[in-house]
Amino acid sequence: MCRVTIVTTAGRPDEQSLELARFASEALHADIIQRQKRSVSKLSEIYDANVVVAGKNRFEYYAKGAEAPFFFHPNSAAFRLKRVARGEEDPLLAACALQEGDTFLDCTLGIGSDSLLAAYAVGEDGKVIGLEADENVAFIVKTGMKTYDTAELPLTACMRNIEVVHTNALQFLQKQGNDSFDVVYMDPMFEEVIEESTNFEALRHAGKHIALTGEWVAEAKRVAKSRVVLKAHYKSSLFERYRFERDVRLTAKFHYGIYEK
Repeated sequence: MCRVTIVTTAGRPDEQSLELARFASEALHADIIQRQKRSVSKLSEIYDANVVVAGKNRFEYYAKGAEAPFFFHPNSAAFRLKRVARGEEDPLLAACALQEGDTFLDCTLGIGSDSLLAAYAVGEDGKVIGLEADENVAFIVKTGMKTYDTAELPLTACMRNIEVVHTNALQFLQKQGNDSFDVVYMDPMFEEVIEESTNFEALRHAGKHIALTGEWVAEAKRVAKSRVVLKAHYKSSLFERYRFERDVRLTAKFHYGIYEK
């Protein structure tokens, strides 16, 4: 079911909030509904809709029935980037073996933490594209990466160098030529609960639950020039089913699977 989305403001909107509401309305082709002291949950119930709230400093997305909003935040990527900048190894970057100037396709962008690490690894001469199937989630992340206010480098540069595309991953892959990206990455995160943050739970509620399929994997392997990397729960059967070499991490809740061409 494709539920309608409406846009509203914070309880006491200022001119900035109103301008942000107009921006979201145009981007999402969604009607602006006046708040009129009504709660977000009440508006969602009245209009049977998902709700995007234009606040003073950020957008928040309440999927219908969600108790907490989804919003953009660099999340764990900020801490991971600091460790990598100190010379420590990051499991994702180790699995992807990215080099400066590489191209990286994230088929399941979500909050974008993994793409942020990839953007750091490939540098200014590389390219990172993140695909997100849910239009509202894509809007929140794309806007957040362009506007999130942080003085932390290289975090800011990494956010600005990611191209967010609202599309179905399989359909996007089918339009790409052979060996189009150095690394293709997939994280079908809804198979098992891995992350425990509040914002990740909001994303689980808001995002589209698209299961990994043989066709998807086959297209990823065709499009990848160097390797395809799969992230999944350590109990997952996806690694064996689709012939990925599992990078076993004994103390982690998730593993990476690697298919090298």
